[in-house]
Amino acid sequence: MDIEWHAPERQFEVFFSDVEVPPHALIGDEGKGFRYLFDSLNGERILIAAWAAGLGRFALGKAVNYARHRAPFGSPIGGYQAVQHPLARAHSHLEAARLMIRAASAEYDGGADAGAKANIAKLLASEAAGEALDVAVQVHGGHAFVAETDIATLWPMVRTMRTGPINNESILNYIGQHVLGLPRSFEVTAP
Repeated sequence: MDIEWHAPERQFEVFFSDVEVPPHALIGDEGKGFRYLFDSLNGERILIAAWAAGLGRFALGKAVNYARHRAPFGSPIGGYQAVQHPLARAHSHLEAARLMIRAASAEYDGGADAGAKANIAKLLASEAAGEALDVAVQVHGGHAFVAETDIATLWPMVRTMRTGPINNESILNYIGQHVLGLPRSFEVTAP
């Protein structure tokens, strides 16, 4: 079979209808496949969280370095509270996300149900990365859009992490229902 690749992000869907799996071919317990699928996605959420946090730290590091050295009026712009406070806030949010990633990783590696922490880690890290990148753009000003700074080029990936592999709104639904014990916010009905 020949598959023509047009872009590295090409995705495919596979549908199975009316497929019977004999008992000897089952992995796990019958009827729990959907639960197994969702449990397997926790590792993916932790990975995306770590990736997002790393990109956020990269962007923030560039902004902090720029703020230390950019001195258009004789003193570094990093000394101005209007520059320093957003950098400090972004750093704090990235650190909180990092701690949640570590907690989620420990639960996942220990075989515990890491769903809550994995979802929270992905939510916090993707939002903190977006904040850090936004601050980096502001600190760099027009220089953020120059290829040599490598700031604006991060935006598509950082923004994607708020929507994939699961969007942050779905994560908030999960937290509301499974962590806080609130009623399900939506019902899926078959056509």
